[in-house]
Amino acid sequence: MANILIKRANILNPDTAESLHGDIFISDGKVEKIGEDLFEYMNQADEIIDANGLTAAPGLVDMHVHLRDPGFQEKEDIFSAARAAAAGGVTSLLAMPNTNPVVDSAEVVEYILERAKNADVHIYTAASVTKGLKGDELTDIDSLKKAGAIVLSDDGRPVINTQCLVDGLIKAKELGMTFASHCEDLYLSKDGLLNDGTVAKVLGIKGIPNSAEDCATAREIAAAAAVDAPIHICHVSTAGSVELIRDAKRRGVKVTAETAPHYLLLTDIELYKKDADYRMSPPLRTEKDRLALIEGLKDGTIDVIATDHAPHTVAEKSDFFNAPNGAIGMETLLAASITALVKTGEMTLSELLVKMSSAPAKLLSISAGEIGVGKAADIMLFDENERWVVDSNALHGKSKNTPFKGMELTGRVKYTITGGRKVYDCKYN
Repeated sequence: MANILIKRANILNPDTAESLHGDIFISDGKVEKIGEDLFEYMNQADEIIDANGLTAAPGLVDMHVHLRDPGFQEKEDIFSAARAAAAGGVTSLLAMPNTNPVVDSAEVVEYILERAKNADVHIYTAASVTKGLKGDELTDIDSLKKAGAIVLSDDGRPVINTQCLVDGLIKAKELGMTFASHCEDLYLSKDGLLNDGTVAKVLGIKGIPNSAEDCATAREIAAAAAVDAPIHICHVSTAGSVELIRDAKRRGVKVTAETAPHYLLLTDIELYKKDADYRMSPPLRTEKDRLALIEGLKDGTIDVIATDHAPHTVAEKSDFFNAPNGAIGMETLLAASITALVKTGEMTLSELLVKMSSAPAKLLSISAGEIGVGKAADIMLFDENERWVVDSNALHGKSKNTPFKGMELTGRVKYTITGGRKVYDCKYN
């Protein structure tokens, strides 16, 4: 493994907001030394990266990614997803279980983790709470944990049977696994294609009301509170859910939450285009909801920003009415979030990076989210101020369904190092 010397970077540890203009020497996959001028290490370095004008920060941790592998490799696979992650500064990601077969057996967990050993980033996996994601019969959670799964989730669908939800929460707590919940009342969202608001009415299309998310969020919080178990709420999109989670935290319920960059930058106005790249689950909401999500991030109600990276083929997304929900997001995670929150003055860069590195790492109980001597060298180098226009055809994953296509974003990843190995270099990728 090559020794790497990073020179003249603005080194930022988001948890402490401490910054240092200096150097980082990486050896054997770990950070060996941090200092203002590590001139004495230049002869030991196999590669020197001049990071003048760049920020060195912990690699991002995306705790909500759909790899589509196994079963849907035409959309994405473990290796293409890892390349996309690296291009976006993500060094650790969590794979969701709605594959084919579903991640409901030890064999599928082992398949993912074995293939992931050769990927460009660290890949962890969630396993499903219920067999086949059908919501009514628990999986063999002990065997899934033993095989290496670290999270339980039926993401893509809710756990319909409330008894299964409660039993899963209890088991996750017992085994020290994170329980992540997709909050959707399927009866309320049935046949809806976009947010139930003005745009849906103008287009004459059935909408999905905020209550479809809010009612489910309330149920998850109540279930978690009843058994004193932690629960993580995925992809929050409504003002109502923000308030429910805020209130639950005040009452001492062990609830955490995430939202995604597309909910912070976009609203359902985009759906006037009738472009399925703007259709996701939950749907883009209103300006009121967008602003509520930002407030939730600022006051700590929402703990994490994750992508819900959901690749689909161009052919699938070409039919607005019949396309599957979902948008890709790992390559734009940093830039979209900086554009939405830092450049608007809503959050500092350190505050933002906590939401995308140390906070998700702590939630998942993985070693990530910090640059420190002796720590794994999972580092991204980026230009906080570089503006660039998103070209979907230039992205590194297999699918191109980004809702940020054609948008000018600010903040661009230049290098990504995973476990001491340079996996992305903007000059060559």
